[in-house]
Amino acid sequence: MQIIEQQSRFFEVEPLEGESISHFLGRFRRTNYLTTGGLGKLTGLGGVIGRWEKFYFSPFPQQRELEALAVIVGVEVERLMEMLPVKGMTLQPKPIMLCAACYGENPCHRIEWQFKQKQGCDRHQLTLLSRCPNCQTYFSLPSTWVQGECSHCFLPFGTMVKHQRFILRKIRG
Repeated sequence: MQIIEQQSRFFEVEPLEGESISHFLGRFRRTNYLTTGGLGKLTGLGGVIGRWEKFYFSPFPQQRELEALAVIVGVEVERLMEMLPVKGMTLQPKPIMLCAACYGENPCHRIEWQFKQKQGCDRHQLTLLSRCPNCQTYFSLPSTWVQGECSHCFLPFGTMVKHQRFILRKIRG
């Protein structure tokens, strides 16, 4: 008798460094031709998937929910946890924030940009953007980012860096 390994029915999507759960879920759904509701049904999590894509983590994701998602997306629970805020960390679900310099280097939305206490990008010492500098449209949910551009005027996120300002830090003396 030959034993055949069970293969996933889904295309694998590798998480990106620092990627938010919203951005990852959107990439996974598009790659596998799934809607938010379809992924919710497959995982048995229903509307929870939609809440996570909108950065609503109250109640915070439970271990069993992450395990159910991990089975479908083929990503370890520990890696999914890295896409979430640290438990107890306050998020600002709206507006969606962006560091165009980071996006230009690694095209994904980072969970840290949504931290309520976040004043700017620690890596580039730049302010975060909340809307397109060209048309002033607020950024859409990262789960909907397909081309990495404004959903209204199609300005690429990576080119928006010239509109970010340097963060002025107080020097302690």
